[in-house]
Amino acid sequence: MARVARHPQTGGARLSTGGWGTTLAALRHPEFARFAIGRMAAIIGWEMLTIAVGWQVYAISRDPLALGLVGLSEFVPFVALVLVGGHVADHHDRRVVAAVACGFEAVCVATFLGLTLAGTHLLWPMYLAIGVFGAARAFWSPAVQSILPALVPRADLARAMALNSLLFQISVIAGPTLGGLLFLLGAKVVYATCLALYLLTAALILGIRPVRAVAHSAGAAELGSGHRFVQGLKFVLHNRVLLGLISLDLFAVLFGGAAALLPIFARDVLHAGSVAFGLLRTAPGAGAAITGIVLALYPIRSHAGLWMFGGVALFGVATVVFGLSHVFLLSFAALFITGAGDMVSVYVRGVVAQLNTPDAIRGRVNAVTSMFIGASNELGGFESGVTARWFGTVPSVVIGGLATLGIVGLWVALFPPLRRMKDLR
Repeated sequence: MARVARHPQTGGARLSTGGWGTTLAALRHPEFARFAIGRMAAIIGWEMLTIAVGWQVYAISRDPLALGLVGLSEFVPFVALVLVGGHVADHHDRRVVAAVACGFEAVCVATFLGLTLAGTHLLWPMYLAIGVFGAARAFWSPAVQSILPALVPRADLARAMALNSLLFQISVIAGPTLGGLLFLLGAKVVYATCLALYLLTAALILGIRPVRAVAHSAGAAELGSGHRFVQGLKFVLHNRVLLGLISLDLFAVLFGGAAALLPIFARDVLHAGSVAFGLLRTAPGAGAAITGIVLALYPIRSHAGLWMFGGVALFGVATVVFGLSHVFLLSFAALFITGAGDMVSVYVRGVVAQLNTPDAIRGRVNAVTSMFIGASNELGGFESGVTARWFGTVPSVVIGGLATLGIVGLWVALFPPLRRMKDLR
């Protein structure tokens, strides 16, 4: 997501309003360009992998709970190891940590390719591979999120963050569409392409200079290892604004996210195929990308907290519309709007987190942020599968959207500093 308050990786400066010329200038830094291309390849690969795994699992099981278990299989090892991953990122070369993690992800993709070529219809090996993937991502996420601030001068960091967010959304758009099209040629083609993308990412990340954390105080170096291990968590828990932002995103997407159930909507509700599934997966990213462009050109100047709550509320309303729709174009439009609303919230959270986090604990704070986001996405997928089994696919999505609206109202009351947040400097 992209935020308009204070960017989590920039430290406090507002995004530049100099237009795309100044934003694209970040690409003049060759190491940033290498990093950005590698990250794009990884995201596209992940989105394609999601398409292939989701479609295969539902084709084998025809059970929404089986789709939910995909998310749970990734979430459990991720949340168990992500704080360890943040600690490792703050004490070792972050690009090596990210590249090694990406290598393990490539092994998981190769496993899916092997299972497909072998013609297996067993689900447990797929869940096991996804579990290893989640464990690798626990080290990848905090490391890769902590690399960018070291690649460009501080004066260019806001522009680099804006461009990084835009490239992320482009990847989220391209990945599912490409995955849906390639799936017409078979799942093996999707997995082989994903494998190539992950290997490319590992090579590009290793090609940048070493990136290590910068100690910000002598006292920090004297802390015991146990205290340092949970320092990122303590930082988030004691920062009411950051805690409110992250937890709002957690519960909104946990209850309102419908991504895990999209194979069911594509096949059984809208009666479409893998290409339509890919387009539905693309729709939120497209909405987020366009909103990101608007925000980069016309950043939020005031009432940032209200804009953020409004974006999450829009996400909830659009989720309800999607759940009730039986027309592909309306479903696509509703998901597009969920992405637009989500982008406003992500933008605010990202700016706030990066601008206010000391570099010495950036990896650990990003690990906590990744843990919350992972809970909202993967655990949210499990929640969607369970509620779909209990109440039916359509009612579960509608109930989730209404729950998101309830979360917005509750957070407005519980976190007054968020409601009063105005300028994102």
